[in-house]
Amino acid sequence: MVPAPAGAIITPQLTNLPPSSPFQVLEGLDPVRKRPGMYIGSTGQRGLHHLVWEILDNAVDEVQAGEATTVGVTIDTATGWVTVTDDGRGIPVDTHPATGKSALETVLTVLHAGGKFGGDASGYSISGGLHGVGVSVVNALSEALRVTVWREGAEHTQSFARGAALAPLSSAPLPPADAGRHGTRVAFKFDPQIFSSGVEFDPDAIRARLRELAFLNAGATIHYRAGPSAESLDPEILHYEGGLREYVAWLNRDKHPLHAPIYVKATVNRVVVEVGLQWTADSFTDTCVGFVNSVKTVDGGTHMDGMRAALTRTINALARKAKALKEGDPNLPGDHVREGLGAVVSVRVPDPEFEGQTKTRLGNPEVRKIVDGVVAAEVGAALELDAATFDAVLAKALQAFRAAEAAKKARELVRRKSVLVKSTLPGKLADCTSSDKAASEIFIVEGDSAGGSAKQARDRRTQAILPLRGKILNVERKDDGALYKNNEIADLIVALGLGVKGGGGGAASSSDGERTPPAADPLAALRYGKVILLTDADVDGAHIRTLLLTFLFRYSRDLFERGHVYVGVPPLYKIEAAGRGSASTPPVYVYDDDELAIALRGRAPGSYTMQRFKGLGEMMPEQLWSTTLDPATRTLRRLTLQDAAEASHLFALLMGDRVAPRRALIEAHGARLTLDQLDI
Repeated sequence: MVPAPAGAIITPQLTNLPPSSPFQVLEGLDPVRKRPGMYIGSTGQRGLHHLVWEILDNAVDEVQAGEATTVGVTIDTATGWVTVTDDGRGIPVDTHPATGKSALETVLTVLHAGGKFGGDASGYSISGGLHGVGVSVVNALSEALRVTVWREGAEHTQSFARGAALAPLSSAPLPPADAGRHGTRVAFKFDPQIFSSGVEFDPDAIRARLRELAFLNAGATIHYRAGPSAESLDPEILHYEGGLREYVAWLNRDKHPLHAPIYVKATVNRVVVEVGLQWTADSFTDTCVGFVNSVKTVDGGTHMDGMRAALTRTINALARKAKALKEGDPNLPGDHVREGLGAVVSVRVPDPEFEGQTKTRLGNPEVRKIVDGVVAAEVGAALELDAATFDAVLAKALQAFRAAEAAKKARELVRRKSVLVKSTLPGKLADCTSSDKAASEIFIVEGDSAGGSAKQARDRRTQAILPLRGKILNVERKDDGALYKNNEIADLIVALGLGVKGGGGGAASSSDGERTPPAADPLAALRYGKVILLTDADVDGAHIRTLLLTFLFRYSRDLFERGHVYVGVPPLYKIEAAGRGSASTPPVYVYDDDELAIALRGRAPGSYTMQRFKGLGEMMPEQLWSTTLDPATRTLRRLTLQDAAEASHLFALLMGDRVAPRRALIEAHGARLTLDQLDI
């Protein structure tokens, strides 16, 4: 076999296959269009946003390489066009020797072709896009895509449709005034043949990602426009000179910080480590986010493991040095050390090992050791030099430890109840007969009256009903000690099969005091595939629903990450025809005031009667079944987790003890806030 020339693109060939062979050879970008989920995760909104992230990552790579300072993102919500522009070097346009086409067309039409495989020699010693499939995948899944490159005194343009070039690269000299212009503009319109019907961009989610990038790349400027005819709008400017210091302060903007942000930065073996830390007084959880080459690693990885282990070991060592922990005292566990912590860990790695193209977790083992060493040395030194900050952090950790000890008996009670499920389930739980978790669902309803109707209306085979008495404890303002002593919450924990907070089988302590993740699945004992919150359609019902969501999010975030949490939507009105012959006309159920206006349009006064349901308990079992419980006719809204840090902020804002920010939110958005906008 003759060796391929350096830089050549090798396409595997399957030969000598019989005509009836079941094997299929997909060429070009056909694999992407046939199996888009393999490349972007899904064909829903998350996958749609992933198209933006792929193009955006390329622009940010130019910023990280020191070749660009400005990135522009425009989302035209009326037409579906997305445009990303940078002032970097511009994609190369010379002819590629292996394909005979321009380098621009090659990277847009050939998988695993790009300029980021060669390390320092490629000009991208650090990059978020290392697979060489990003921009070509976007091209394959776009109804139309247009690229403009400015470099070497010329403007180069090319258009594509569903991955195929419509014409060869076109080039024209720039006017003398613009002769020095450089950069790339990619505009694409996603393909409705690929993506789910009705899917659309979320401008707020995209803004959140751009804000992250502006924080992570201190000094860079991002211009953002979103809306109909977005090109005509004034851009929103995102620019943060303070970098991670500003980022961690922004994460804690709704809390009371114990100290000024701690910031450390170091380079070890070509790995750049940046960490921002700040503990707060009024939070009982931590908010830690991680990035690798500016790509958010939502599932963590070795960089986050290194930070956590170093913090636990360092705080314990300093506590023993200060005699706050005696010789016989146990080490403070990692979750107590991190209680109230807001942290951002950003690493820049020459050769990152991501798990999959969607880059949700870092796997490089050497990065853990590097981050551990940097955090232990730098944060340890900072805390030793600032005694007041260390005292505040240690006091917070000790307070968390004492609260956990005070709740230990209650936790063990919950654990014992979970073992004896059949005999210890709450007495007011009307369980279903099916033991198939995937087919089972539980409705958490408000009050005994609603519970009575729901129990009569349900399908006893697959639907369980748990009525709650009044408003449950607001866990945002309470520690674990208060949580486990609350009867309603204890009933919820046992009924759902959640076990003890923090995981399934418990966590083991490592030698440095950091608790390693439990091997058991934290949701292994979950008893129902759907956890459905069903409350009255009034202010009290909304408050109870928010209290329940706060508890579920703080106690078991995995429920949201795996899509187990739903909100049931009961009707607000029933409209019935009046007069002769009305008995044969079925009633119409209406779910909001906008639907009511439409339903009443054209109806003469006196030709109908209307009932406003004040609560679920007012509905007859048959009505409740047909409108709210029947899987064939009901409406459920699944609550998913797109941004854990933003969701945590929202819960703290709505349910925390700070009144002014909550009032400002209500005054600004209360009149138009809907459940859809509260999708966490």
